Amino acid sequence: MSARLGWTDVREIARLLAARHAGVSPLSLRFTDLHRWITELPGFADDPRRSNEQVLEAIQMAWIDELED
Repeated sequence: MSARLGWTDVREIARLLAARHAGVSPLSLRFTDLHRWITELPGFADDPRRSNEQVLEAIQMAWIDELED
């Protein structure tokens, strides 16, 4: 894991979310909750205002991929 996570670290964020929230379906989350969970991750250091729906969707899809692996 990189020392500092940002919005472009989609795969690493997805891995951390899958580990931290095992049993949660990424598709069941509202983007507001997903955003909060991401910004609460240890090492997340990006500006929370820099996210958008496209970034959150990419993280959500990567999280689904993590669950399928």
